[in-house]
Amino acid sequence: MSVLVYTQNWDGQFKKSSFELVSYAAKVAEMIGSTVTALSIGAVNESELKKLGNYGVGKILSVNNEYCKILDNQVYASIISQVAQKENAKVIVISNNNEGKAIAPRLSVRLKAGVGSGVSKLPVNLNPFTVYKRTYSGNAYAHVVINTDIKILTLAQNSFELIEKPNNASIENINLSVEASLAKTVVKDVQKQTGKILLTDADVVVSGGRGMKSADNWAPLLELAGLLNAATACSRPVSDEGWRPHDEHTGQTGKIIAPNLYIAIGISGATQHIAGVSSSKYIVAINSDKDAPIFEAAQYGIIGDASKILPKLVEAVKELKK
Repeated sequence: MSVLVYTQNWDGQFKKSSFELVSYAAKVAEMIGSTVTALSIGAVNESELKKLGNYGVGKILSVNNEYCKILDNQVYASIISQVAQKENAKVIVISNNNEGKAIAPRLSVRLKAGVGSGVSKLPVNLNPFTVYKRTYSGNAYAHVVINTDIKILTLAQNSFELIEKPNNASIENINLSVEASLAKTVVKDVQKQTGKILLTDADVVVSGGRGMKSADNWAPLLELAGLLNAATACSRPVSDEGWRPHDEHTGQTGKIIAPNLYIAIGISGATQHIAGVSSSKYIVAINSDKDAPIFEAAQYGIIGDASKILPKLVEAVKELKK
């Protein structure tokens, strides 16, 4: 019996979120007295695979065939289920990102496994198997009991620390059969964003709302983001007005993010927006309305006009970076 963790890669490289998953899976394995096996799908070289061994993995399985070149959730679910059965995995750990959210339910059907989605802590109990997750847009938490023999856990981003535990992990390349009928995804064009930090990868995000008053007032916010090596974001009304591009829209109907630091400038904090950012470790709010809902979600708040506070904040950061 083992814990299986699916480690997503991007163009053959693992990101922090993959190592976070492995750290979490290794701790779960320790709790249940088992070992952890990492699964990599696609073309990843051996030196990159070995990095997974720094976080407690005992065995690394690599699957790379013609069906792995394009991300197809049905194909990947088939591969993960086959490996889970081969390894007799009773706990499967996946990231709670777009890919994980698409794979987990398919995997659940194949393995007749219960799913704990968006968990943010280690299991609080093993018998019955109980996991912790935030709910109601981060305003409450729930203890979810999973009664099935096999459990699938999707881990919320930035919810678990990296724990280095160097291990001389073995690497095994395995071949698995995949039904050709499952591969239905066709890539017609690839456009990659360059020169900009992706929202979903950023440790720090600086976001603006209608309190910025105009698209012409964004320069200090962008300067602050540059100084902090941060991604930029915005609320839905801002993207709807065309002040900022739609790919920066965060919230329930936009991107769901969980950076270490989220700076909300001129954002009132509607429930739909908070739902997309409530998993941030720290939220700093700047708003002229002392009763703005954003202050209820924030750990730190500044009451005042953003147009006056932002330049001072930029200067303070510049002074600290000297």
